[in-house]
Amino acid sequence: MFEASRDKLYPILFKQNRKTLVWGTEDWTVSGVPNSESEVENGTWACYNLTEVISRRPEEILGRQTALKYNNQLPLLAKIIDAHQDLSIQVHPNDEMAKREHNKFGKSEMWYILDAEPGAYLYAGFKERITPEQYKERVANGTITEVLARHEVHKGDVFYLPSGRVHAICGGIKLVEIQQSSDVTYRIFDYNRPGLDGKPRELHTELAAKAIDYTVYPEYKTVHEEDLDKANVVLNTPYFSIRIVETNEPFHRNMIKYDSFMIIMNIGEPFTIRVRATGDEVLVPVESSCLIPAAIADYELIPVHRTAKVMEAFINNKKSIGKTVKDFFHLFSN
Repeated sequence: MFEASRDKLYPILFKQNRKTLVWGTEDWTVSGVPNSESEVENGTWACYNLTEVISRRPEEILGRQTALKYNNQLPLLAKIIDAHQDLSIQVHPNDEMAKREHNKFGKSEMWYILDAEPGAYLYAGFKERITPEQYKERVANGTITEVLARHEVHKGDVFYLPSGRVHAICGGIKLVEIQQSSDVTYRIFDYNRPGLDGKPRELHTELAAKAIDYTVYPEYKTVHEEDLDKANVVLNTPYFSIRIVETNEPFHRNMIKYDSFMIIMNIGEPFTIRVRATGDEVLVPVESSCLIPAAIADYELIPVHRTAKVMEAFINNKKSIGKTVKDFFHLFSN
């Protein structure tokens, strides 16, 4: 039970939520996924998990429209992935398939490269058209990577991975991942390696065959700007919007108009968030994240040293982008 003193809204920091996997580590920096929720580190809500906090004041934290669309649940998951080895080749289902097969949301996601060793690469999409039957044959004989688009990557590269796009992060890459809050992944190929328990890792060949978008697209990397002292638009999708701000002086951001929480990820040096309405200040360390409740999303980003570089992830309720998220939410109301 929350005491009255815990009703205050403020920028929320979280304890580390790291998972060690066969290929490296994942830090779930902001998570409302059941059994993997982020635990609050600062302020009067310290030691409560994020789901408990949101349940107390869902509309003020998530935003009124966001709370309605997502049934008072946080719709995004933020991670930092450090790949020492290649991840499995995988794909995620769309909302319709995920609802039908698992009663969950689907998963579209984006990657922002924080660092990459020379020559490091990832897979995203197909480089040539294949049929579902050919896909199954290539999975069986271990040649699926031969038809995937391979991309050498560098710091600052962005890839949007809508549901249905085959992909894999490879070794020597550290990146930020913003995704729909879903844990549904279909593993296609895993190089015949064992998991941490020494047993072969499960493949989902048949389900993946139904989820895959076999279309060959002319470009898979997202072109974007990173101009200094500007809120650079990186992505606007039906599931999330991404902005990047790099500044060497206090930078004002009034995001109230979006009626959404803000996930603030530190992708540079330490900086402080100052809420204009309350004067509250929170220091965001390197590779950490903060959640700003929708009701107080009018803030300043203040560099601690020379510059700050910040990624903002949120739900854009100001306008409809293609098929609205509301349409997808209706799947879960039937």
